[in-house]
Amino acid sequence: MFKFKAIGVSEGLAHAKALVIKEEDLTVVKDTITDVAAEQARVTDAVEKAKKQIEVLREEAEKNIGAAEAEIFDAHLLMIDDPDFIEGMTNLIDEDKVCAEYACFVNCENFQAMFRAMDDEYMQARAADIGDISKRILKNLKGIADNALDSITEPCIVIATDLTPSDTAKIGSKPVVGFVTRIGGRTSHSAIMARSMGIPAVAGAGDKVDEIEDGAELLLDGAAGEVVVAPDEATLAQFAEKKKAEDARKAMLAQFKDKQGGTSDGRRIVIEGNIGTPDDAVRVAELGGEGVGLFRSEFLFMDRADLPSEEEQYEAYKKACEIMAGKPVIIRTLDIGGDKEVPALELEKEQNPFLGYRAIRICLNKTDLFLTQLRALLRAAKYGDLRIMFPMISSIEEIRNAKQILEQAKDLLKAEGAEFNPDVKVGIMIEIPVAAVCADMLAKEVDFFSIGTNDLIQYSCAVDRINEKISYLYRPLHPGVLRLIGMTAKAANENGIEVGVCGEMAGTPGMAPVLCGLGVTNLSMSASAMLAAKADLAAHTYAECKELADKLVAASSATDAEAMFAEWRG
Repeated sequence: MFKFKAIGVSEGLAHAKALVIKEEDLTVVKDTITDVAAEQARVTDAVEKAKKQIEVLREEAEKNIGAAEAEIFDAHLLMIDDPDFIEGMTNLIDEDKVCAEYACFVNCENFQAMFRAMDDEYMQARAADIGDISKRILKNLKGIADNALDSITEPCIVIATDLTPSDTAKIGSKPVVGFVTRIGGRTSHSAIMARSMGIPAVAGAGDKVDEIEDGAELLLDGAAGEVVVAPDEATLAQFAEKKKAEDARKAMLAQFKDKQGGTSDGRRIVIEGNIGTPDDAVRVAELGGEGVGLFRSEFLFMDRADLPSEEEQYEAYKKACEIMAGKPVIIRTLDIGGDKEVPALELEKEQNPFLGYRAIRICLNKTDLFLTQLRALLRAAKYGDLRIMFPMISSIEEIRNAKQILEQAKDLLKAEGAEFNPDVKVGIMIEIPVAAVCADMLAKEVDFFSIGTNDLIQYSCAVDRINEKISYLYRPLHPGVLRLIGMTAKAANENGIEVGVCGEMAGTPGMAPVLCGLGVTNLSMSASAMLAAKADLAAHTYAECKELADKLVAASSATDAEAMFAEWRG
């Protein structure tokens, strides 16, 4: 038996066997060959296997996600059947006497260059499809099995270097009871999605993951960040007692499911859930969420070869509204860039992506992309209390420009005779320090604020939140961060608009009273954290929350503030 601690990113306890996901080595070497026919046959076999894999994916996508999502794989099947695409590889083998792997690599580069050179934006986006297909063929040539997540049938704890958003979403439909990753932290997207789905998770385990063998028995404590490998009988007994205590706590929290959020003396705080897909809203509703405070619409755009159509977006937004049955659903417009990539847009790599071309800056530049999303949002708003939120706002000009494009979307829909709701509330994310400092002016332009604490802390403390070497500088309780939150809340309160927090700080245990004391009116978090937040608030009066917040803001350092908070929490 051995145990280790890393970063607990999603609370909960899990006991199961390990499923180790190995990294794929897709390195290609230019080897020369003598048997051309044999190498060409390898290509033919790899292509046929890829076609069968894509057909299976298409069936699964249509069954589990929908017909619109499955259309991506129809396009892949058409491309892989193109004689020119296959002959590109077989001809290279014949003419240059190179191995099949190198022929696949060069052929992919050639076809992608051809598509990228086309004037039509749709055809340019097909370059990403070619890359996906070629990677599948290359994996077949190298004998690399398809994603192990696809074949999970037994309860397991996944061990991986990292998990993409699509991997984490896939876990939601499998009997995965937890996961451990080599890299990442509380604000990585896999961690955020794990909390949304209520799956225990530990991140940033480093080289310790190399010591876990596939099939090993594991115990996982997502709150403590603890992993036990091959536990002995005494440890198993202790874990069973811990599990019993956790079940008792869950039973206690269940009493808050149908209660409104607020302090013991009636100070109202709306408790909402963060989601990445419409289906995530089911869990928010089931756990008593008073709305969706953040729908991360970028997850509709990521890990796919093309852009979602207006109709596909409309159906997704409509579904979320219908699930929440009249409760508010705040949908953030496309927030990509930084660590979130959309292959179909083929954005250039940047030296400082978190400070670069991202979020609202992309949407204001690519107005066709923005208009498509806004049209879908306006149409879906007929089915519930849908609200639109613009991310990464730094100036009044950006708000006004975004609202102007929103009006264009309304005019287009009106001219077409389409049904839509013209009276949608509009808000902005406060995640850049200058926006917090100028919140009193920005509040006059919008219907609500939502403070994105993940980025606000990152920008105000100058800390890359996914850089493990400086993660100790990422301090939510830094007095400067708390002052920015308080400043934003004060401006919102004085202008009569709601002010929420939708970053990870909202769902951190014990933090709800602090944010309440700072003047925040709405808290949005992972669904699994909502009941605990209600319980935390119900245990205190507003005066107690305000007293705590005032002490933390007045602290001379983050260390002092953290000590005060820990003492207050007991």
